[in-house]
Amino acid sequence: MAILGYVIAFSLLASRLVHPEGPNRRLVTLVAGIALLAHAIALLDAIILNNGQNFSLTNTLSLLIWFIALSITVMLPRLKVLVAAPTVYASAILAVAGLWLLPPQYITHFEAEPAALLHVIMAMLAYAVMMLAALYALQLAAIDRRLKDRQLMLSSHLPPLMTVEKQLYHFIWVGFVLLTLGLVTGWVFLDHFLGDGKGHKAILSMVAWLVYAAMLLQHHTRGVRIRTAVAYSLTGAGLLTLAYFGSRVVKELILNS
Repeated sequence: MAILGYVIAFSLLASRLVHPEGPNRRLVTLVAGIALLAHAIALLDAIILNNGQNFSLTNTLSLLIWFIALSITVMLPRLKVLVAAPTVYASAILAVAGLWLLPPQYITHFEAEPAALLHVIMAMLAYAVMMLAALYALQLAAIDRRLKDRQLMLSSHLPPLMTVEKQLYHFIWVGFVLLTLGLVTGWVFLDHFLGDGKGHKAILSMVAWLVYAAMLLQHHTRGVRIRTAVAYSLTGAGLLTLAYFGSRVVKELILNS
């Protein structure tokens, strides 16, 4: 049901994305909402086990994409720029399929460490928002390039460049606050935040935090060129991806295959 719902939502958006009247937002929101509910049930079944919580790589990725899809769906009725939405729903299709195609286990016990769960939630929300920002950055780069090449004419159904840029910085600010909270809760509540073989995650996350801080500071003081903003966004997203999933890809999907 989740896959079917995401497929329909993707089709409704993609088929009328450049139509002057746009897609039927209410219908897309309804269908995507049903898909999100079914996806959530599948996630609960995959993650909550009798012997703990299975936060395997595929389960974690699927949960992150669920957060992203939920954010897009909630904002869909008011969102001016919809180009990123089909990509999110296409990713959600793969995320649901991955729950049974790649079922490794990584059992944790957050019921014994609620503070650690708070840190994980902050980190996952930060990553989800920054991935949305990265999608908007790619969209911003594409629009900017076509405008410079005079391949894109002004039209009522095309997103204005300034609107996409404004939404990009909105996502960056929200993600930056969440990332800050994630790092602070890690420092305060985790005993081995920089040790126990996980120091690279904290270091890469802090480097990503510095990248986003530099981007926001430069934007506030003297402005940031579009290409520079895109570079900042993609660099930060890449660092967070390496921090969260780099070692786990090797351990769970390569070494265990």
